[in-house]
Amino acid sequence: MTRLGHWRILLALLMLSLFAGCTTGPHVQHNDPAGLAPAIAGLGPNVDPDEARRAAQITQSYALQLAQEYQITDPPWTHNYKVHRGERPRGICNHFTEDILARLKQEQFKTLTLHWATSPTSLLQGVHHAPAISAKGDRVEDGIILDAWRDGGRLFWAPVQADPSYNWQDLNDVQELLQARRDRML
Repeated sequence: MTRLGHWRILLALLMLSLFAGCTTGPHVQHNDPAGLAPAIAGLGPNVDPDEARRAAQITQSYALQLAQEYQITDPPWTHNYKVHRGERPRGICNHFTEDILARLKQEQFKTLTLHWATSPTSLLQGVHHAPAISAKGDRVEDGIILDAWRDGGRLFWAPVQADPSYNWQDLNDVQELLQARRDRML
């Protein structure tokens, strides 16, 4: 392959990553699905174990259902590209986040708080979104990330602060920070 050919491939990959939306970090092993309910229950002494079990079961099964509805057959960045080109209906990280949070909100949990978590863009990664769950009243940083996008419907979960791939923050906090930056620039 010519030197120009290599540059074209590199440029194409760079452009794809910029327009893809969500981005994957280093590959991470999936957590044991059976361990999610006890992990959620362990978020605090007042977390109802039945709510934790329901949240875990719903999140895992609904993530797989969404993957089928979104027609995911490719790695995340390829699927994002197809969504942006109109070849697939949904399936980028915001879609998973929006749909999973909407489904979990139907449960009207009394001892759990749901969060829209975001990992702001960095030099090597674009913005990424995922649901998070915490004990009632706790911050997103104290919770568990529920990322169904990163492996096309197979749920990755981990304590928010232990996720090696992303720097999760509450979406509202990030929006406030960005608005403050915009205000300073005006």
